[in-house]
Amino acid sequence: QVQLVESGGGLVQAGGSLSLSCAASTRTFSSYAMGWFRQAPGKEREFLAYIIWNAITIYYTNAVKGRFTISRYNAKNTVYLQMNSPNSEHTAVYYCAARPLRPTTDPGEYDYWGQGTQVTVSS
Repeated sequence: QVQLVESGGGLVQAGGSLSLSCAASTRTFSSYAMGWFRQAPGKEREFLAYIIWNAITIYYTNAVKGRFTISRYNAKNTVYLQMNSPNSEHTAVYYCAARPLRPTTDPGEYDYWGQGTQVTVSS
């Protein structure tokens, strides 16, 4: 069992920046692919980015490519999402998720989820 805890959400001005963290409670963190997702009110959960265990493979959905950056620090069992120049469309609850080894953009394929952290972008 892997527990994931997101942090770093809050209120940010449009055009600013925000860094989200996701800490995992497992000794085998480096064996997991990690993903970030978001869910806006009334919408389905949406894939944002994933990163494999050694960070060699990283993938972003087009909506955040060039604006968000995913990274991980295995020694701290933590994955990050740096959000640059967000706008009001990025207001949502942000979730991290984990699955063994291979990453995917499909939220249904992830085994473990955090509780989410709210990000609100003010214009």
